[in-house]
Amino acid sequence: MTDSFDPADAGCWMARGRPAHHAHALADAWRRFPDLPNDAPLDARMARSRERVQALRPLNEAIAQETERQRVAANFACIERQIAQGSTDSRNPAILHGRDVHGYGWDAAVAYADGLYAARAGWESRPPSPPRPGDPDVRRPAYRHGFLDGGGQPDDIFDVARRAFAATPSEPNRTENAQPGRPLPSEWSHPTDVPAPASWHRRVLLLGATELATGTIGILAMLRERPGHEAIALYAVSAETGLRPFSLSSGPTPADATVTRQTLRQGDYSDILVVVDPTELERLDADADILPLTRTMERTRNSALQQRAQFRLWLARGRAPGDQFAGGHIRWSKMAAGLSGRLGDFTARYAGPARPRGHRIIVEDMSGRLALGYRTPLGRELQPEIVIGNKAHARTAIADLLRQYAASLRLG
Repeated sequence: MTDSFDPADAGCWMARGRPAHHAHALADAWRRFPDLPNDAPLDARMARSRERVQALRPLNEAIAQETERQRVAANFACIERQIAQGSTDSRNPAILHGRDVHGYGWDAAVAYADGLYAARAGWESRPPSPPRPGDPDVRRPAYRHGFLDGGGQPDDIFDVARRAFAATPSEPNRTENAQPGRPLPSEWSHPTDVPAPASWHRRVLLLGATELATGTIGILAMLRERPGHEAIALYAVSAETGLRPFSLSSGPTPADATVTRQTLRQGDYSDILVVVDPTELERLDADADILPLTRTMERTRNSALQQRAQFRLWLARGRAPGDQFAGGHIRWSKMAAGLSGRLGDFTARYAGPARPRGHRIIVEDMSGRLALGYRTPLGRELQPEIVIGNKAHARTAIADLLRQYAASLRLG
């Protein structure tokens, strides 16, 4: 393809997208100043290239001017379309006014509109930056023209104060479909160990009717194992009837939406968890205005196994009366010797089998030695080594130890 290209042939240029008048000008320059043979002196070949460049200079300047005209026309056409579509930007009519009345080009018309807007808004005059040396200064005079047309008086020291006092504040933009100020339950993240612990009486659990009937995930069974769970606010979510109170002892409690809304709004809650199926989640999204706005709002996601693990994390953040433990994310790692976790200045790890039976879990402080001399806020001494019977419970035991130590005090 390269061998068949003849720069002196206008058809070759047009075949590559050049307009006809560009193609003929290019071909004419190449016919008048063709390349010299490769064996010609270097100075002669360079002189021939300079002659051809000089011959093409008018064409390149015409191309630049044509491109600029197309840019200006496209920009003005865009402004006209925005006005036709109902744009409320007051600078758009000012741009067209600068073009039609004062004969400004695009850059000058935009500067004129900026100056006009600044004067009417009560702002001080801030003209555009000076142009580069050699470029015409069209924007600064146009800005000053617009500023004066808008009522600005740069020579008056009280001009800004006078116009700012008289300026009419702009109307805020209003959208037809206003977005809610809080995320819907379907947008809530899944439970983690990052949020701070919360007392059970300040927690709300929204449990789907399907899970209540089938127990696929085992939510109620795990909930009953936690001390202090009786104080939780438990609600059932049905795709047909919506949200209603639920009692662990007696089941659903009849209540209308107004009573449920008042009960939830009057409570002092800091933690909400949603465990529902997709149809129940759609109903909960529709009734989302009933729910209170709390510090932590989460919902379980994905498979039943993952939801069970997420619910355990949520349960671990529940604080019963008399409990003192720290929150925060535990950084887990799998060392060659076994599982370990780190929270704050403490590291708990699996330390191998115990004698005669069981498995050892030890806690070390930042010095790398056993965390001796630490007590809970209630004065109980913490033991840096414990023995568990089932190695499968090592992760839970490590997490409990770390949270107790992270909330402890060192005495002596």
